[in-house]
Amino acid sequence: MEELDKIIQAFQPISLTEMDSVKLMDRTDTKFVFHIRDLKKILDKIVGHYRALEVEGSRWSPYETLYFDTPKLELYLRHHNQKLNRFKIRYRKYVNSNLHFFEIKFKNNKGRTIKKRIKQTQIENDINGNALQLLQTMTPFKEGDLKPVLFVNCSRATLVNIEHEERLTLDVKLQFVKNSTEINFEPLVIAELKQAKVNIQSPFYKLMKHYRFRSSSMSKYCFGVTQLFPDIKKNNFKPKILTLNKIIHATTTSNE
Repeated sequence: MEELDKIIQAFQPISLTEMDSVKLMDRTDTKFVFHIRDLKKILDKIVGHYRALEVEGSRWSPYETLYFDTPKLELYLRHHNQKLNRFKIRYRKYVNSNLHFFEIKFKNNKGRTIKKRIKQTQIENDINGNALQLLQTMTPFKEGDLKPVLFVNCSRATLVNIEHEERLTLDVKLQFVKNSTEINFEPLVIAELKQAKVNIQSPFYKLMKHYRFRSSSMSKYCFGVTQLFPDIKKNNFKPKILTLNKIIHATTTSNE
């Protein structure tokens, strides 16, 4: 992480308190994936347009996220089958600040992401108390309908646009964990642009188009399921998995 720390230090910092005005809990998400070797040149070109979140003196924050699904992995399959009005349900630990949340993300049929979360004391293997209340308020699921499926861990940098209502998250050191099985995808950078409404004038968005990096709707959770559940249905994800594998094994960086 030392090299990654150097890359992000050129940005002016922003604190958690200052970032409260850009929570974007109702938003549009645009995701891009590229090789970590491309990260420095990308950040060099947008440094004047964003500030970097700094927590406890660090610009990169480890995240630990436990995802829940039904025994038949219906939440995964709904995404795979390209259904809208779908949920992601998880506990998340923000390691640097030692904060824990139970979170529900809902992608509606208009392509907007709505996120609700409540503080917790730790990551749990079941959903109870106020987490269960939120689950039953926001979703059709009841107590006992969901089980923990896998951990998705990463280190994240968060950039905040200086002029517009926009956040950019950069996830590196991607790791999937299920019981004693652990898979790492360190060459990948998963960038997610979060906006109140789509703004193609975003400096990062324009740069992705310049480099011809295509947006991708495949979630980290779904990618993890395809890697840790070999018998799961994944036909609709195969082109995206192929693209990710090409990025992982790339030998050259993108052209300037």
